[in-house]
Amino acid sequence: MIGKLILEDGSVFQGMLASGTKAVGEVVFNTGMTGYQEVLTDPSYCGQIVTMTYPLIGNYGVAELFEQARQSFVRGFVISELCGQPSSWQAEDSLVSYLKSRNIPCIYGVDTRAITRRIRSHGTMKGVIVPGDATESEIASLFAESLCTDVVEEVTTKEIYRIPGEGPHIAVMDFGIKRNILNSMAKAGCDITVLPAGTPANEVLALNPDGIFLSNGPGDPKDAPVDTVRELIGKKPVFGICLGHQLLGLALGGDTYKLKFGHRGSNHPVKDLATGRVYITSQNHGYAIDEKSLANLDVTITHRAVNDETVEGMRHKTLPVFSVQYHPEAAPGPDDSTYLFEEFMKLLNKETNKARGN
Repeated sequence: MIGKLILEDGSVFQGMLASGTKAVGEVVFNTGMTGYQEVLTDPSYCGQIVTMTYPLIGNYGVAELFEQARQSFVRGFVISELCGQPSSWQAEDSLVSYLKSRNIPCIYGVDTRAITRRIRSHGTMKGVIVPGDATESEIASLFAESLCTDVVEEVTTKEIYRIPGEGPHIAVMDFGIKRNILNSMAKAGCDITVLPAGTPANEVLALNPDGIFLSNGPGDPKDAPVDTVRELIGKKPVFGICLGHQLLGLALGGDTYKLKFGHRGSNHPVKDLATGRVYITSQNHGYAIDEKSLANLDVTITHRAVNDETVEGMRHKTLPVFSVQYHPEAAPGPDDSTYLFEEFMKLLNKETNKARGN
């Protein structure tokens, strides 16, 4: 079936519908050459229509191993060339079948380079995917729909659950956490308690965890539970990733702003300011911390994006609190940034020894 992606500025991109018929969401682009299944199941994409800039998608199929959440939260998927016959020893199904079984609207055969250039020039914007014969009134009705702002509530766990381990006890605030992050902490031996995003600070602290982890997640950080994070700071060691990084910035007294077209992909260079080393990182965010708002705070900027100089990491000068904007668990390096989890473990041990008077 012929389909169309229409942006709110009136731009129209024609293609073929692989699955679904209609979608509405914020149109963004991802520059990764691989990882399309991880993108589809990353809760941070909730509410968005994702355009993949790499031309061939679906060539290695899909497998349960790569799922990052209980379901896909993307509103739509836009690709150039859709591979219908994957070739991989890990493949359990084709991407086409995967999209259809989950009713994820997908349009292919589209000029994704033109879409990307449009977004880079004009910024992210609302868009709709519709059949080629959709009427003007049907299109207008879709554009009239408001984009969801309560996306963290949509993706967070609905109940507390445990991932047992012999190491330090970590209270994980789930704002839309990826399974690979939990796997990384479990690999480090952590005893993990995953909590819904709306859990009050006193209930988090009642667990008496050794440390607190603030996860990635979708949407504007100002719509997430900033006050809860503020109450947790100074009580226990804290490590934040992506949305967790932005929430820490707000909770410490800083500010955030929306990027023109965001950082999404597995090839973003980030510089460690302490060592001068540049890491290739995986990123997925549309907001950033305003560096000027950190000027008078007890915060040191630790990492910076090479492409646009935005804040990619920070550390509190006196409290056991640090964060990064990118995803160290996503392994584009492939394991260059996993040292951040090791740093968190060292910080937990240091604070535990301090509490014991050692």
